[in-house]
Amino acid sequence: MFCIPKAAVLHGKSVGFALQKSRFRNVKAQLSLFKRIIFTKSKLFPIVTIAIGLVVVYDAYGLQVAVNND
Repeated sequence: MFCIPKAAVLHGKSVGFALQKSRFRNVKAQLSLFKRIIFTKSKLFPIVTIAIGLVVVYDAYGLQVAVNND
């Protein structure tokens, strides 16, 4: 008498845990990708552009921080 409801409840629990684990795994993968983009991007900056005696320096956000005209 109690076997059928118990099996249904246990199945529902295992499905719920599987969905939770799947969502956690997806978020964890996105977080590692986001961290990789941040650290990779910070290594690329500052960018220095030199053209016809004009030096322009950009910070990590792409904002102009210095202009040097020799």
